Amino acid sequence: MKVIICGAGQVGWQIARHLSGENNDVTVVDNNPELVRRATETLDVQGIAGFASYPDILDRAGARDADMIIAATYSDEVNMVTCQVAHSVFAIPRKIARLRSQSYLDAIYSDLYRRDHMPIDVVISPEREVAEAALQRLSAPAAFDTEIFLDGKAQILGITIDDDCPVVNTPLRQLTDLFSTLRTIVVGIRREGRLFAPDPNDQLFPGDACYVCVVDEDVPRTLEVFGKTVRTQERVVIVGGGNVGLAVARRLEKKGRGIRAKVIEKNRKIAEHAADELERTIVLNGDGLDKALLGEAGIHRADAILCVTDDDKTNILAAVRAKAIGCPMAIALINDPTLVPLMSHLGIDAHINPRQTTVSSILRHIRHGRVRGVYSIGDAEAEVIEAEVLSTSPIAGRTVRDIEFPEGVLIGAIQQNGKVIKPQGHTKIEAGDVILIFALADDVPEVERLLQVSIDYF
Repeated sequence: MKVIICGAGQVGWQIARHLSGENNDVTVVDNNPELVRRATETLDVQGIAGFASYPDILDRAGARDADMIIAATYSDEVNMVTCQVAHSVFAIPRKIARLRSQSYLDAIYSDLYRRDHMPIDVVISPEREVAEAALQRLSAPAAFDTEIFLDGKAQILGITIDDDCPVVNTPLRQLTDLFSTLRTIVVGIRREGRLFAPDPNDQLFPGDACYVCVVDEDVPRTLEVFGKTVRTQERVVIVGGGNVGLAVARRLEKKGRGIRAKVIEKNRKIAEHAADELERTIVLNGDGLDKALLGEAGIHRADAILCVTDDDKTNILAAVRAKAIGCPMAIALINDPTLVPLMSHLGIDAHINPRQTTVSSILRHIRHGRVRGVYSIGDAEAEVIEAEVLSTSPIAGRTVRDIEFPEGVLIGAIQQNGKVIKPQGHTKIEAGDVILIFALADDVPEVERLLQVSIDYF
């Protein structure tokens, strides 16, 4: 597949990294020559320096025979014009655009822009993706990461192993014996900074961050087994009233169920806009780092604080201050991945990485065909892939123990005839089953070969 990626920033670079690693013909376009040089020197891609919306630049990038264009520059207008040029001049079949402005999003989602007039096949909204990720974190407060799969019937939970965890120092194979009816599998472990797929003899140690695949009905019991207390989030303080904070507050209002939220926003104009848009949520104008203002927002009685300003340091410090005051859960939006290792040391319970959520969203739309979902873990270190098994796949008709997966690959769940089951060695995978696979980045191409999905992207 030939792909043009417009924008060589964090998101564009990660998408280029994924696609080039899977033997696709990738060209990166950016008006910053340094970003283009970084991409061409570190990845197996071609690079063009110039404005992505210019027809001559797209022509040089190979638009005449491209299969897909991904417009992920920092400008909404450039992304939209790029898709228009790609459609009108070069007839590129599939066009994906990242858009941030709420005004554009409202118009597009309300169908004001018809495909013939604004030919964008998929719109990616980082703010909406981040807001959804924040809501998922709030719904599973004991987990530092969470994503839903298999039509909502299974989840991937990120769980930190504490000293008092009941299953610490227990070989993973014994978990099946101890909890025979629990449909849970540990598919990944991060230990001392290294992420790996465990084997049955591996144990969990304090400080490990493990990724667990669990059937939705078994989530509460799984958290209990791993020593986590399930708390109901009824009072939430949101620091940051911009697009992300406003989207979260709106969703919390729609949920109802006694959930009460308060928003703190430093910019008066943004605070006034948020207050106008929200019906039952109290909006406070002031600094989220102000201890007195946090007290006015009721942080000492809150179940969680969600820090989603556009400044990483503000988010970190506000989360730390809230924890010091006594808030049991703090979630911070972090753009700089180098700050993520600090989270556990500072006592911050969970973080949201906008780049990770946006990359995962784009990958879901790129890998259509038999792949139904993709979630990127960490700094693109691994993926969780949800895919339907084809009748021609090498794994169809074979038992799990007989499939020669790479060491960095584990099956977390299997959906057969609409029912999600926990895979065991004797479980037979049939054509039409939907499987959930954890795969380290280097092993993704082999997984796609076994699933026979790499040739069918859209």
